[in-house]
Amino acid sequence: MCYIHSGSVYSLDYLFCKRGSNIPKNYRVNDQITAQVVLVVDDKGNQLGELTTDKALEMATEKGLDLVEVAPSANPPVCRLLNYGKFRYEATRKEREARKASKTKSNNSVREVRMKTRIGDHDREAKTRLVKRLLTEGSKVRVSVMFRGREVQHPQIGMALLKNVAEDLQEDALLEKAPSFEGRFLAMILAPSPSLKKNKNNREPESAKT
Repeated sequence: MCYIHSGSVYSLDYLFCKRGSNIPKNYRVNDQITAQVVLVVDDKGNQLGELTTDKALEMATEKGLDLVEVAPSANPPVCRLLNYGKFRYEATRKEREARKASKTKSNNSVREVRMKTRIGDHDREAKTRLVKRLLTEGSKVRVSVMFRGREVQHPQIGMALLKNVAEDLQEDALLEKAPSFEGRFLAMILAPSPSLKKNKNNREPESAKT
């Protein structure tokens, strides 16, 4: 549903009839509103028409609500009757959930672990453990071998390294992208295996161990 006023169209979402979290951060509340006349939308989403700001504040007080200027650039400004404290709580909660979702998305991105052709067995094993940890966190991992100078003439060295890593992680990873050259890097992409995800979900919490 939309409201049409003075040639402009305002959706219910824009007027915060359904989602208070969209209220701009520079909104004015109650006595901070300077306009003499405002277009009022009540807490149920009903358009009450143009009222003087004093009358709108009186209505808000009678309902135990706040008058919030949600569209200051409109003519006249659009104000919404709402519970300001509840709005701030909901806005904070939604921000927190959005950050959490963003972090989860980041964890699902492709991470990278690099190796050199002359890497020793101890370092290779440490890198492999790092790859496993990233897979356990839910990330895909790009495992790459960097060639320097004439080393690029011996791709079998890089292939052997990647093969060893893949074999060490065969129970934890799926080969999503086979080894291929990208400039001076030979790289493959590993994804968490279903069994790894299942083991992670079924893992007993540390606090439950005795």
